Amino acid sequence: MRDVAALAGVSHGTVSNYLNHPERVSQDKADRVRAAIQTLGFVPNTPARQLRLGESSAIAYIAPDVSNPYFATIAEGVEQRAAERGLTVYIANSNRRRDREDAYLALFEQQKVRGLLVASHGEVEERLAAVRTRGTPSVLVGQAASSPRQPSVSVDDVAGGRLAAKHLLSLGRRRLAFVGGPVEVRQVRDRLAGARRAVRGVRGARLEVVLPVDRTIAAGHLAARELLARAPQDRPDAVFAVNDLLALGMLQALTDGGVRVPEDLALIGYDDIEFAAASLIPLSSIRSPHESFGFAAVDALLDDIAGTLAEPHQVHPPELVVRTSTAGRGGAPATP
Repeated sequence: MRDVAALAGVSHGTVSNYLNHPERVSQDKADRVRAAIQTLGFVPNTPARQLRLGESSAIAYIAPDVSNPYFATIAEGVEQRAAERGLTVYIANSNRRRDREDAYLALFEQQKVRGLLVASHGEVEERLAAVRTRGTPSVLVGQAASSPRQPSVSVDDVAGGRLAAKHLLSLGRRRLAFVGGPVEVRQVRDRLAGARRAVRGVRGARLEVVLPVDRTIAAGHLAARELLARAPQDRPDAVFAVNDLLALGMLQALTDGGVRVPEDLALIGYDDIEFAAASLIPLSSIRSPHESFGFAAVDALLDDIAGTLAEPHQVHPPELVVRTSTAGRGGAPATP
């Protein structure tokens, strides 16, 4: 910085202000400092800056699967809100593996990030508590925390599962199937619990549970092929897929196999990703506010750090979005 200051003909403090408080530097001096930085190839030492200021300008978001548009949308919201709050974001993909998740938790703790946003398909709250005791706060994204000390931003997945199954039942469907797994994943378990509540007490209704090993388009193909291998009268007349990727994979394989959607089988997904509405047969889905999740998570983290977080557990209500895959092209419920 001293070399930059000397070449630009300004004080060391002016260079510091240019890097940290550019609004305090006149246009003329800013242009000179910028030219000196380019000439010298100067790169600010971020770790040194953090040590001097006593805090990091970065937060981290750990997602379980960034190839899933749901988590990618959350990441976009995190980046946008962080930029508005003067922060940068590290984004990591755990690929739904506990070892990778632990490695990223350790890495970001060592990097002294200001805080963590963690979306996990496993039980991570106890590990976040240990990280918090060592000085790194966090927000759990996508599942409600049980501890009042652990902030979280989530959707009421039990209510979402109930909404999906109630919609299928309202169409007159009675042979329902829930497709999604494994049930060790909190979100899967909650959505299944909600579906079971909706089916319970409805005369003649039953809920079959199909547990694919994954929640991807490929897994949806495989699950649909299993249904296609049955005689038509032994198939469900409605399917609730635990997420939209599974549902879209099933939709493709079912229609390729000659099943009419929704006439023969009504199909609903979960998350309402962008591709749900754009499918050849637009997919009904349960919408969660993932567009605003990133904003809410960043705000909750910074409020927690500031000691101003009023509600540690934000639980957002889900919303039913009805499209052709359940209601038919005319928009009215299809009759089985």
